[in-house]
Amino acid sequence: MAEKVKADKKAKVTAPVVEAAASKPAAESAANKNEKVGEVVSTKMHKTIVVQVSRRVPHPLYRRIVMKHKKFYAHDEENSAREGDVVRIVECRPLSRLKRWRLADVIRRSALAGTAQPADLDVKI
Repeated sequence: MAEKVKADKKAKVTAPVVEAAASKPAAESAANKNEKVGEVVSTKMHKTIVVQVSRRVPHPLYRRIVMKHKKFYAHDEENSAREGDVVRIVECRPLSRLKRWRLADVIRRSALAGTAQPADLDVKI
């Protein structure tokens, strides 16, 4: 008898949680993905970029504003980002051991990336 009561309590507790999760629309959960904006610091890997995200936080003891940096590996399907670009990355499922982000869009292109060709840099004396 006591086992039936425990089983009923467990069923009652888990049922509303399942209903609440099922009631959320898929578009709403996709809109709540974590986003970060940062600068591309490396494009040396195939379909992967390294984005450095900077944030300003007060020092825990001295309360002076300091810059904190963190690097994120992001998936770039078309290899469209270049070093120095400011990009937006969005959280996604794990794609590899380090990649949990994908490139959403390039906010600002770097002025220096891709302007000089190797032949232009050769100096003739």
